[in-house]
Amino acid sequence: MRILLTNDDGYHAPGFEVLEAIAQQFSDDIWVCAPSEEQSGAGHSLTLNRPVRLQKYAERRFAVTGTPTDSVMMALREVMDAPPDLILSGVNRGANLGDDITYSGTVSAAIEGALAGIRAIALSQVYSRESAAGGDLFAAASEWGPKVIAPLLDAPFDERTLVNVNFPPLAADAVKGIRVVRQGFHDYSRGSIVEGTDPRGHRYFWFGLHAIEHTLDNGTDLEAIDEGYVAVTPLQLDLTHHSSLDAMARRFSA
Repeated sequence: MRILLTNDDGYHAPGFEVLEAIAQQFSDDIWVCAPSEEQSGAGHSLTLNRPVRLQKYAERRFAVTGTPTDSVMMALREVMDAPPDLILSGVNRGANLGDDITYSGTVSAAIEGALAGIRAIALSQVYSRESAAGGDLFAAASEWGPKVIAPLLDAPFDERTLVNVNFPPLAADAVKGIRVVRQGFHDYSRGSIVEGTDPRGHRYFWFGLHAIEHTLDNGTDLEAIDEGYVAVTPLQLDLTHHSSLDAMARRFSA
């Protein structure tokens, strides 16, 4: 099995080493093509206003001066001599839960794989201040990553679908199990914009992530993580709200 690895935290991110260790449990035909620098929050964006450069570190190991989407496109169209059987994106340092998946470069790299008809899985390690302060931040992902991926290797994937996986901020032996759940939604009033002044006296603004509130609806990824489970969420790329089609069409046919 041929596996392509990518992420949005960058080629040198510690979570990328974790992802490679997970992938090596399934294959020795592993290709790497990731952003050369961190691209968190890039979403499904393409680099269109400047050239994208490709750097080769070793055989089957490349970095791209662009977004996660750029990285997957370059891998499939320029780097690899044949398509991969599986794309793994991550392991992201931080959650990609609820509606935050729309901002996520980690998930968007997997989206690009799904658009190309390739089985794709995004993996993210949720962390808290406590888990980040001590111990192995990626312990849950390291232990539970293979347990999540193995059943998905021969599972049926519909066209233009992918899987989003989040690991709770717990020691590996404290994780309660795996839940397949739907996408939740955060409270929109979460977060903050921090204002400051640069050394030249100009104002700037920095988007913060303070006081994030969760709406823990039953059966969602947010609830699963809060209760100590790995959250596995199948996603689809069709954003059409199908139940509105007929009603909206009638408004234009009157």
